[in-house]
Amino acid sequence: MVTTTPVALPAAVRWHGRGGQGVVTASRLLAAAALEGGYYPQSLPDFGAERSGAPVAAYTRIDDQPPSVRGPVESPGLVLVLDPSLIGNVDVLEGMAPGSAVVVNSIRSPEDEQKRLVRDDVVICTVDATAISLELIGRALPNTPMLGALLEVFPVVNLETMVEAVRKQLRGLFPDRIVDGNIAALHRGFESAKSIAQGGAQ
Repeated sequence: MVTTTPVALPAAVRWHGRGGQGVVTASRLLAAAALEGGYYPQSLPDFGAERSGAPVAAYTRIDDQPPSVRGPVESPGLVLVLDPSLIGNVDVLEGMAPGSAVVVNSIRSPEDEQKRLVRDDVVICTVDATAISLELIGRALPNTPMLGALLEVFPVVNLETMVEAVRKQLRGLFPDRIVDGNIAALHRGFESAKSIAQGGAQ
């Protein structure tokens, strides 16, 4: 059972991953879904070293008013980690307040990731997004399964709205089988998310 985090606006989301994992695309897809849901979104990339495998960050802001702040998200309410090898090498939880949520692409349980993150005051969710993407998309591209898991802990839009946004954004850029694979991966990520809430198991 996943414990959802109440969506408080403005919402600030920070994405961590490596080049080639679709971090920036995931941020843009979330922003597109928020727009579909009637909100005012903002998506900002932070590339750093622009090479495959290098750490990459991106930021998404969502509000019911046009965002007035630009730049990096320093105090996120939600963090998504697309590459678990970053934990311990990058401070992925920097600036997170108690009660915030983190979603990790991991084969480990939320309890095991809690030990690695050394935080028991945040909601921790895990999903094996890499395995899902390999099965349904045909390559290790964990961003759409992570978007599905995101909705389990941070339901700023419903699943149908996210599906429609992903379909609209990917249609015309990729063959139908790739679009369909990403939609299936989104659903699987939503269904497969596992979490523990702040303070212990649920």
